[in-house]
Amino acid sequence: MLFTRDHLERCEDASLAPYGFRSRDSRGRAFPEEEALYRTSFQRDRDRILHTSAFRRLEYKTQVFVYSEGDHYRTRLTHTLEVAQIGRSLATALGANEVLVEAICLAHDLGHPTFGHAGESMLNQLMVDHGGFDHNKQSLRIVEKLEIRYPEFEGLNLSWEVREGIVKHETDYDLADASRFSPDLRGTLEAQLANPADELAYCAHDLDDGLHSGLIQPHDLSGIRLWELAKRSIGWDGAEYDSMVRHRLVRRVLGLLIDDAIAETGRRLDVTKLTSPDEVRTMPDNVVALSPEMDEMLVELKRFLLERLYRHPRVMRMQLKAERIITALFGAYLGEPRQLPYEEQAKLTYRSLPRVVCDYIAGMTDRFALQEYAKLFDPLEQV
Repeated sequence: MLFTRDHLERCEDASLAPYGFRSRDSRGRAFPEEEALYRTSFQRDRDRILHTSAFRRLEYKTQVFVYSEGDHYRTRLTHTLEVAQIGRSLATALGANEVLVEAICLAHDLGHPTFGHAGESMLNQLMVDHGGFDHNKQSLRIVEKLEIRYPEFEGLNLSWEVREGIVKHETDYDLADASRFSPDLRGTLEAQLANPADELAYCAHDLDDGLHSGLIQPHDLSGIRLWELAKRSIGWDGAEYDSMVRHRLVRRVLGLLIDDAIAETGRRLDVTKLTSPDEVRTMPDNVVALSPEMDEMLVELKRFLLERLYRHPRVMRMQLKAERIITALFGAYLGEPRQLPYEEQAKLTYRSLPRVVCDYIAGMTDRFALQEYAKLFDPLEQV
């Protein structure tokens, strides 16, 4: 028996909750294409995202620690995979479209530049007179314009719902600008689920990386309510500590957050009795949420991570170094565009020089940016 797209869509219809978004109901693509025989439209979108150069480059882009700090810290790629896994777990439990959530999660950080949030902040400053820089918008630019893989159109020609999910993605580090995607309406439940998937992933794995690096010690977390709750739930008395205890604690922190997000969102869905994706869109607030108590605990943990990890002297040194490198690269290319590769110079016929330079730097991996910096400014480095 072959499972064709028609069969998959029937299975999808039978398995999703009434408010889950069916791929057969997609608004379609900007450029009409014949649909795949054995994949739904969202499966096809997911696969196109996975095969992009931008997705592969995430392997050597900073999450918190620059790749050269060690092989076991999260990168932007491993972060993205963890976000997708959490998103799928949330979607499965709530009857949402798991594949649509996965596609949005896999694409949500495609536009993140080299050197993490330090790189984004610096590029935004450098581009202040030229439209600024925001990694959410850059993710959309990548899937709509910058990935050139098909002769008929620029970008990946993803379905409207995946692109909407990218631009309506919101966390502390993501600001939505959905002017082209029904800005007066909420995102689908699937788009909303990408928000906690991202937030819970980075809080848990940044905590893990902070502990693994030694920048955070277990006793530093004393009094942090979510940490104390995780300690009690696994029966750890704080005495002996090793990597296995760390794994158990971080896993429990993440599990508590995921379970709460499912329970609270399920409660809201029961209260509102939503019966269609359109009803999700017209709600005054997002239906996906943590309980007030858990949200307070998460905010407390995020404040701790901000002060003790993201602003740690060692991390700050990495960030300031990254800002100097990006500033120098931007100035060098802007001052003499002929230093850009020929394919980048060719784009100057239809894009401004600052935007071409910005796109080029944003697409760099940490490793490539460091190599470019050495080639441009180290007189002993071979160019």
